[in-house]
Amino acid sequence: MKIHEYQAKSVFTQWGIPVSKGIMIESRDQVPQALRDIGGSEFVVKAQVQAGGRGKAGGVKLVKGEEECLRAVDKLLGQRLVTAQSGAQGKEVRKLLIAEAVTIAKEYYVAVTLDRRLAKGVVIYSAAGGVEIEETAKTHPEKIFKKHFDIVFGLSPFQAREIAFDLDRDADFVKAVVPLIQKMADLFIRCDATLVEVNPLVVTKEGKVVAIDAKIDFDDNALFRRQDLAAMRDPLEEDSREVEAKKHSLSYVGLEGNVGCMVNGAGLAMATMDVIKLAGGMPANFLDVGGGAKVEQVKAAFKIILQDPRVKAILVNIFGGIMKCDVVAEGIIQAAQDIKISVPLVVRLEGTNVDKGKELLKKSGIRIFTADGLAQAASLAVEMAGQA
Repeated sequence: MKIHEYQAKSVFTQWGIPVSKGIMIESRDQVPQALRDIGGSEFVVKAQVQAGGRGKAGGVKLVKGEEECLRAVDKLLGQRLVTAQSGAQGKEVRKLLIAEAVTIAKEYYVAVTLDRRLAKGVVIYSAAGGVEIEETAKTHPEKIFKKHFDIVFGLSPFQAREIAFDLDRDADFVKAVVPLIQKMADLFIRCDATLVEVNPLVVTKEGKVVAIDAKIDFDDNALFRRQDLAAMRDPLEEDSREVEAKKHSLSYVGLEGNVGCMVNGAGLAMATMDVIKLAGGMPANFLDVGGGAKVEQVKAAFKIILQDPRVKAILVNIFGGIMKCDVVAEGIIQAAQDIKISVPLVVRLEGTNVDKGKELLKKSGIRIFTADGLAQAASLAVEMAGQA
């Protein structure tokens, strides 16, 4: 689960991590009071969308006074911001963060995430922080450092000091940043986060160390332990199909292709998408109905797939283990009858009760194309999607 910058900064404040002062607004009427509460004469207006690269996309504007601030608010609110991470459709700007303008002397990058290969936490950091950090990682990878730590024992004080020294040898900086980095690592572990990022972490001309941006992603599977964090979810920032899928305990991720996929099991779903690619097609989605899906879940899966207008054919690939093939067949038949599937439907069943499932499909009277192997099924689906 991703949260907005203003929410991440509120979490940082709870953990004692210094942030720049700011107020979230949703309409221009809130601007005057927000500016009075923040104080000063220079401000930064920041689009609150859950996608990186906002600055380069025009989603961050430095303004002076109320008049300039209002013009920036009018320009940003309601527009679709297309960034390097938003996809071609962009993200609609529904909220803005108005923050105090900070006089920056130095910029750094610090993030805490999980190294799945080593099953350890890792602090990724650089003295070349700021909007060009992605480019720095590509062109000057030697400027990006990593420090691994045990997620049970946490980041040790000596490791935090080593990170601080790598960033800057200034004594005041080291004194301020060591506890900050430790707090980021503690937040990462205790809040079941998958990413805690500050870019940039700055030293102001007054010598203060402040996070003027904040990003936190949380592990969805652990949110039941932290209802206060779960309440921060913004469903408007998520794909509506993914939101609907979660209601039915389905795993769905929308993609760019035209072959819809319904599969049971994440590994089989990944393999199915690979075979579609090998057949010359493009999957429209990842959809895992799980090992014990019921008829209603199968029907819901079809409805979600068909919400995507790019879908020109659907491939159902089921290995019947816990979820028996005849149950899947019943779900397919009911879905086809109830929601009138308008695109070619290719079904490959294998496993428990496979013969019974195929017989049900055959006698249903519905135009369904069956295949005995995955390669055959993928080729057939890709061919039909192309014809459509």
